[in-house]
Amino acid sequence: MPIRSSRSRLGRVLALPTLILLTLTGIGTDEVSVDLGAGQPVAQPVAQPVVQPVAQPTPSGPSPTTPVAPAGPAPSAMDKLAGPAAPGDLDVMTFNLRYASSSKPNSWAQRRPAMRALLTAERPALIGTQEGLIAQLRDIEKDLGARYDYIGMGRNGGTRGEHMAIFFDKDRLAPQRSGNFWLSGTPQVPGSISWGSAHVRMVTWVLFTDLETGRHFYAVNTHLDNVSENARRHAAQLIRDRLAGLDRLPILLTGDFNSPAKPSSRAYNLLVNQAGYRDSWIAALRHGPAYATIHNYQALVPDGERDDWILTTPGVTAVAALMNTYRRGTQYPSDHLPVQVRLRLP
Repeated sequence: MPIRSSRSRLGRVLALPTLILLTLTGIGTDEVSVDLGAGQPVAQPVAQPVVQPVAQPTPSGPSPTTPVAPAGPAPSAMDKLAGPAAPGDLDVMTFNLRYASSSKPNSWAQRRPAMRALLTAERPALIGTQEGLIAQLRDIEKDLGARYDYIGMGRNGGTRGEHMAIFFDKDRLAPQRSGNFWLSGTPQVPGSISWGSAHVRMVTWVLFTDLETGRHFYAVNTHLDNVSENARRHAAQLIRDRLAGLDRLPILLTGDFNSPAKPSSRAYNLLVNQAGYRDSWIAALRHGPAYATIHNYQALVPDGERDDWILTTPGVTAVAALMNTYRRGTQYPSDHLPVQVRLRLP
């Protein structure tokens, strides 16, 4: 049976066939022209005595009567890499936020301005986040502005503990159904844990309608255990089994998998090599530089371990992919790099 989201302020829910679902997740400018008319006679001025103006001192700054055009927004990292999005392209991000803490260095108060700057510059339509605590998620929601909302619940139930929250642009995406399940032997029990996992792990899912294209897709978002390979293997198998029960709509699976994106990883092997999901980083037509996605606020490691993935079902085109290395001064927004892809859904 469908699993309902705990978040109550989703907009209207459209009726769709009942499914067992899992999660994942252009601003137009109107030019106004002024018509001055054509073919109207122009009155000829009457000659006036010439009066020499009195010289005025040159002001040190621009004249207060001279309008100064505001600077437009700087292009996002994705637009710099791939150019402006084509109609229907969907920008997606996975981002382990690093849970909010008051401990310095890298407290949430220190990191929040960098997080705000990065997210407001990129503005993906869909952001799968990991580790966010409720107050932290509300901060991010406020910083992103009224266009954004999120869906998710705490891994310990309600708003308690870390969330797998999915942020989305309400002007682009409309949620239809949503829910959660836990990566355990009792997946419907909040806070449940199995298989030697060091922490409670879960999935949040949403079925979206793309308001620009009319298409539907599933967003699935998760965070696998950071200690137990056995727990990661069982979790990947559970995700694979659940997703296999869906109807034939595109699926976007975002997450911190705490495992390298290589066939030697059991989770990667189960989801990519066996279940047939496409690794959008590998499939992308254009790439930014590759780094280890977990940097722990240290120097970036070129071509290091990629633990944060965006997987898709076959048929989804990955136009471009990048790892966003933005920092504000020396302050990174998180101990992970966000991974971004521009996708084109079938």
